[in-house]
Formats: sequence, structure tokens, C-alpha cells
Amino acid sequence: MLELTTVSELKNWSRTQHAAGRRIGVVPTMGFLHQGHLALVDEARRRADAVILSIFVNPLQFGPSEDLARYPRDLPRDRRLAAESGVDALFVPSVATMYPQGSEIRVAPGPSADRWEGASRPGHFTGVLTVVAKLFHLIEPDVAVFGRKDVQQLTLVRQMVRDLDWPVEISEVPTVREPGGLALSSRNSYLSPDDRARALVLSRALQEAHLAWRKGESRAAAIEDLVRRELDREPRVVVEYVSIVEPETLAPVATVDPHTVVAIAARVGNTRLIDNIEISQGIP
Repeated sequence: MLELTTVSELKNWSRTQHAAGRRIGVVPTMGFLHQGHLALVDEARRRADAVILSIFVNPLQFGPSEDLARYPRDLPRDRRLAAESGVDALFVPSVATMYPQGSEIRVAPGPSADRWEGASRPGHFTGVLTVVAKLFHLIEPDVAVFGRKDVQQLTLVRQMVRDLDWPVEISEVPTVREPGGLALSSRNSYLSPDDRARALVLSRALQEAHLAWRKGESRAAAIEDLVRRELDREPRVVVEYVSIVEPETLAPVATVDPHTVVAIAARVGNTRLIDNIEISQGIP
């Protein structure tokens, strides 16, 4: 596995792959890899001949009071996991490499970024789309793989690719979960054992929504109320939002159909977690 740190190295690698007729798959990450990330690598390997994984804790997508400084990092472990999973190249740039002095142009998302995560984390998606756009420009991938857990991010990246006519296929991988149902996240490392147990209420609440729909409930307001009641069973879980939305724009809906998305953001102790399901699928 090659490790690349500069723009010139990255462009040279990409040009070499394309010249050899290889399809390139990219997996953008912030590192501290877990099985969810490795599932993205597996999908990229299925869809491409050469896989590159980026590790970059992107300061643009963190607010001033968020966890940029303490975001978990373990590059030696990430190197090992990436190599073992079949990654061909690892891109590990510095902040100065991605945002040289004087860098000021940003990718501004549209109104669909103002809801849910965007409302809770102002400016977050500007940072996300800017770094993804830079990676797409530098690598020129044929396919990029993202996880379903960050459903609003996935939706906005798809919209960016569509609106800017980018020739990149966006592939989606279902959320990978711990045995109890907790969605895998690098931020799970913040959870104490007690808070990890409390955090299971997120997946339980989503499963309650699924079961209610299976029993015939199609009113979004009723399903939201049920989800909130389940979340309220854990007093240390502070809900930021419960959203019941259609899957293309994540606009709120009044009536639930099989493709409707139910998404949650909540703080468990001091840790902010997100999760979601497509209503017809539930928690595996």
C-alpha cells in the first residue's frame, strides 16, 4: 500500500491508474477506522480496480465548540487496517496541503443543508462538500463510497455531483452496527460503558418506528411521537432532532411510505450521535 501526503503524489498516482485503464474508487474518511469504514473499502474494491482511502480530519466541518482537537486519531492502526483490507493507496494530507495559505473558496450547499444536521451544526456541510469536491478534483475517481449512517451528507454529496455534472458514481453502504444495534462511529470511543448501554436507545427507537409502520401506522407525527417517547426512557439522552423525511431531499413528510427516512441526533452524556433507518427496513 502506498502512502501519499502531497497533491503532486496524489495526482501522479491517479494519472497512473487511469493511464493503465483502471477504475478508481475513493473512500473519504477522517480516520480512526472501524468496521463501518472497512465495509466501504469492500464496496469500493467490488466496484473499482484501484482503491484509495483518504484520512483527513477536516477542520472546516467542525464548529468552534465542537471536538476537532480531541477527535480520535490513530494513524498507525489506520495504516494497518487499510492495508489489511486491500487499500491500494492511503492519502494522508496535512491541513496546509488541503487548505494552503490564502485558500478561501468554499462549496456552499443549498437549502436542503439548512435542516437537521445543518441546523444543529451551522457551516458543517460547507466544510464537508468543500473537502469532498477537492478530493474528487484531485483524484478524479470513477466511484466514491459513503455510508448510509451519515444520510444527509450522502444526500448532499449526491446532489453536488448531480448539480455540478461530476462524472462520479456515488455508492451507498448500509449502516454497520454493533451486536446490540448501536451504529458504528468513531465517536463511540467517547462513550463510557454506561453511556454505551444508554446509546442503544437510538436504535431501539428507530426499530419502534419500523414496527409501528409494519403494523399500519403511516402518520409521520404519530411515528415521531412514538420515537420521542422511546428516547425519553433514557434521561441522559438529550434529543436534538427526530426527522421523518423523504429520501431524495430529506424534506419533512406528513405521510410515511416504504422509503421514508427516520433520522435521530442526540447527545448521550457528552457524546453526540446520529442514526437513521429507511422505514421499511428496520434494524437488522
